[in-house]
Amino acid sequence: MSFFEIMDPAFGKFVLGNAPVKPIASGFDWVEGPVWFGDLNCLLFSDIPNNRIMRWIPGVGTSVFREPSNFANGHTRDRQGRLVSCEHGSRSVTRTEFDGSITVIADRYQGKRLNSPNDVIVASDGAIWFTDPHYGIATDYEGYKSEQELPCNVYRVDPSGSISAVLTDFNCPNGLAFSPDEKKFYVADTGRMHSDDPRHIRVFDVAENWHLTGGDVFHQISPGCADGMRLDSDGNLWSSAGDGVHCIAPDGHLMGKLLVPETVSNLCFGGRGRHKLFITATTSVYAVSLNRCGAL
Repeated sequence: MSFFEIMDPAFGKFVLGNAPVKPIASGFDWVEGPVWFGDLNCLLFSDIPNNRIMRWIPGVGTSVFREPSNFANGHTRDRQGRLVSCEHGSRSVTRTEFDGSITVIADRYQGKRLNSPNDVIVASDGAIWFTDPHYGIATDYEGYKSEQELPCNVYRVDPSGSISAVLTDFNCPNGLAFSPDEKKFYVADTGRMHSDDPRHIRVFDVAENWHLTGGDVFHQISPGCADGMRLDSDGNLWSSAGDGVHCIAPDGHLMGKLLVPETVSNLCFGGRGRHKLFITATTSVYAVSLNRCGAL
């Protein structure tokens, strides 16, 4: 069985023939938001419809990390190593402090409630960037069906706590990532529910003051759409897709695919040397060792 599909010969050096894509945890309803904690040797991820955050430890297995989780979706770590989470249920972005208490980072913009924060990253200056589509309030499956008060924007919370809408022309922004040098900013648009909106990844140039320009279409995923995504240390973008994970070169061409038997929602690098890719896909979590390292 082949776990890889190679379009660019360079991709053949990224994958290892004796390292399969294999499931490490299963039995969930819709998994999302993987984040690796190297210092604790564990992976956290969301099982959104079941309102819980799960923890997987190599050689040990899976356990519940937090339940209820306010229908948590995407996660990352800040520069101090704390967990930062997007919560559909509370319509907020939160931070888990070292003592276990939870701090709300953002839940409103200009006096109106956020929709359902989806994915989140932290830049080198400590600012928190997140997407806010409406998926978590559109039905009761991944949150609480509620009235939408704001457009689906991309936000930045600067280290002082001030929140600004940095991108306001998306249908439904979803996954987001910076290039390793933070000069490029990638955002996936997965479109509104039950619509034929364009679904693609856009790329922006980042100025020294974090001002964004550009926004051209970088890549169109097929089949499926781009949801979560991460970059490796050379700036190649690894994106979720309908048939697995697609590796896209910095110039936007498709280099190859990791084939996964379920629809992929998100991914992250982790493990020893950040060479292992963890993949959340519908009901299961998969892992594969690569000849690549994730960007810091």
